[in-house]
Amino acid sequence: MAIFQSQTDSFKVQLLNGQHNFSANTFKIALYTSNANISNATAAYTSVGEVTGSGYTAGGNTLVVSVTPTNQGNTAYVSFANTAWNSSTISASGALIYNTSFNNASVAALSFGSTIATSNQIFSITFPTAAANTAIIRIS
Repeated sequence: MAIFQSQTDSFKVQLLNGQHNFSANTFKIALYTSNANISNATAAYTSVGEVTGSGYTAGGNTLVVSVTPTNQGNTAYVSFANTAWNSSTISASGALIYNTSFNNASVAALSFGSTIATSNQIFSITFPTAAANTAIIRIS
């Protein structure tokens, strides 16, 4: 099993078909263990390999769009506000961003590079700066 970081292939096609709306849809982020198999080929949210533990609810957290779709130079991008699981006891190696407004369709698989564990602590996801060359979701 492995976690590979990428926007998902299905997201790219669905985006071109106008099926994701970052100004109106609801997006979530779910956390996964190192036993998960999420990558560019992941088409939708799955509970297989999702973390379990105190302070974490299956399906993850709802994301808040912090920067609606915008353009800078030749790159369009969107970003989310940071999110956290307070008082959590979990171990996660990656995450999946997905669209609950569109059949739980995947957007991006994220790899943390290693397993991050908390023991009755805050588990935080800090998104990169919302800019053309750094935003979590961008199209050039």
